[in-house]
Amino acid sequence: MQADLTVILPEIVISVYALAALLLVAYTGKDKMAGMLVWLTAGLFLLMALWIGATGNGTHTAFGGMFNDDGFARFAKVTILLSAAAVLVLGREYMQRRDILRFEYPILIALSAVGMMVMVSAGDLMALYMGLELQSLALYVVASLRRDSAKSTEAGLKYFVLGALSSGLLLYGASLTYGYAGTTLFSGIIAAAEGQAPIGLLIGLVLVISGLAFKISAVPFHMWTPDVYEGSPTPITAFFATAPKMAAMALFARVVHDAFGGVVGDWQQVLAALSLLSMFLGAVAAIGQTDIKRLMAYSSIAHMGYALMGLASGTVFGVQAMLIYMAIYVTMNIGTFAFILSMERDGQPVTDIRSLNMYAKAQPGRALAMLILLFSLAGVPPLLGFFGKLYVLRAAYEGGLAWLAVAGVVASVIGAFYYLRIVFYMYFGEEGEALETGRSPVQWAFLMASAAIMLVGIINMFGVEAIAQAAAATLVN
Repeated sequence: MQADLTVILPEIVISVYALAALLLVAYTGKDKMAGMLVWLTAGLFLLMALWIGATGNGTHTAFGGMFNDDGFARFAKVTILLSAAAVLVLGREYMQRRDILRFEYPILIALSAVGMMVMVSAGDLMALYMGLELQSLALYVVASLRRDSAKSTEAGLKYFVLGALSSGLLLYGASLTYGYAGTTLFSGIIAAAEGQAPIGLLIGLVLVISGLAFKISAVPFHMWTPDVYEGSPTPITAFFATAPKMAAMALFARVVHDAFGGVVGDWQQVLAALSLLSMFLGAVAAIGQTDIKRLMAYSSIAHMGYALMGLASGTVFGVQAMLIYMAIYVTMNIGTFAFILSMERDGQPVTDIRSLNMYAKAQPGRALAMLILLFSLAGVPPLLGFFGKLYVLRAAYEGGLAWLAVAGVVASVIGAFYYLRIVFYMYFGEEGEALETGRSPVQWAFLMASAAIMLVGIINMFGVEAIAQAAAATLVN
């Protein structure tokens, strides 16, 4: 028991902190302490990320194989915690100025982070479900945090209703899998599915994949994404676009390789189809968007399609490519949302992309940083986003999915249009009422740092390539 608790110590620390913080602020300053709580939570996330990254080695299991602590889980956890910390700090001032910074916000984000950490370490269908629901329930609440906004309430309700549907699919798939495998442990499922899986087990797999596809907003389970992205307060949209996406993709990889790694051919084509549909719908549907948050929603759908391309290859290199892609994607999104958070006029947030007309004239530095991030999101060489796409395209090609790699290139070319359109507005649009200068040095710092990483990272990717390779090797064996 002591050894088991040691393995899950980071999750215990964050959980105890969240409960203690809730009790403390509920009986003292409540919302007055929210700003301080944001800094404390972000600091704890940073400490836990450093702890997990610096002290973790080898592979450990807890609770009879229900929980795995390996290189793959540690890579995902560090990415999740760092991105959650960044988004908390990034949105603090925005929420404070609009009087929506509640003391529950950082606590719910902390509980959501615990759920994500359990997700990426799950070795059992029940552990998977508990982590997924802990993450989801917290996100349903924060989506509707702006209580006086109909759009925010609608976003939370839509996310909740459709999330409940996806949970139902997942649970039905898990029950079928249990019925045919006789166990909920991934190690037992892979033994039962070795070589040739019974049809019932494959139906269970498809239903589990459907439930997980909802969490990463892959087509055709994407319908919640644009409305939730648009309706949620922008800092919360930034959170949706970063840490939960990393957690869901890592869980996806964990399920298909740890539980169904013996029948790669059976799930490879399903993931390839999800990837293809997501890339093209995300690329085409974003063309008509004028709201930058909805545009980023469709962008995220397309990017999840690219990440799934790496996973669909079914190889160690495919998992490595997916991890590298997700790390780059999260970094790009943090910088992009730092820019979106700074878009305001008369103290009110602005999300119409046409409001960026001739933005470069007033803010050349910010416009240049955003240009770099948009080019990176589009996959324009030689920026880091290009190398992320190159990895997943190569993984698909080497995994025998050359047609998917070609489709990925075509979708990337189509998708470049809507990123370049924002650049056009910033540099060549018609002059109109200018946006206000961003007042937050924190937002400026994140925007510049993210853009700098897209440029400097092309040298050696800050060592992420080797870490991702080691992480992938611990999952696919």
